[in-house]
Amino acid sequence: MHRRIAGKLVIATHNPGKLAEIRELLAPYGVEAVSAGELGLDEPEETGEDFRANARIKATSAALSAKLPAFADDSGLVVDALDGAPGIHSARWAGKPADFSAAMARIERLLQERGATSADQRKAHFISALCVAWPDGHLQEVEGRVDGTLVWPPRGTAGFGYDPVFLPDGHGRTFGEMAGIEKHGLPPRGLGLSHRARAFVKLAEIALEPR
Repeated sequence: MHRRIAGKLVIATHNPGKLAEIRELLAPYGVEAVSAGELGLDEPEETGEDFRANARIKATSAALSAKLPAFADDSGLVVDALDGAPGIHSARWAGKPADFSAAMARIERLLQERGATSADQRKAHFISALCVAWPDGHLQEVEGRVDGTLVWPPRGTAGFGYDPVFLPDGHGRTFGEMAGIEKHGLPPRGLGLSHRARAFVKLAEIALEPR
């Protein structure tokens, strides 16, 4: 059974880039969004074996702690030639404090070691699993994906994470070269191109009401 989000919603992230994207996506729906960081909530240990499980862990933890509906995203980069790495460990590859330049360089080094130099050997995709959890245990979950190719050197300073090396299929610029509205803006203003935007469109259909 689907349930609509009304009133205040906790965004279960301490990642400022992710928080900014999610707030932009939520803006047309009149939802009052407060982040887990602003509420001083702890980050739960992500022990799931896939993106969906980790999104569920984060959303459920925040919902129970804040006693409010909570929204969580677990996303990452899946590289075919690296047997799916970094995958659910995408953020961990950047370390703490996060250094995605080093993480991108690590991926490139591994690709070179495996002789993955042509575009067809450098296929990758982003996955975003979204979960909304209510304090009573109700869950709504969706997933989005965008396919592309990894480029080197990194291009662009927009976005965050692995965006500068990810060239989405059918486009000539990386996510790092795209303005936010182009990357994750929803129609009619944007293309709903990113993995998070694609998942959000699915979530909006079942859990949000346009204002």
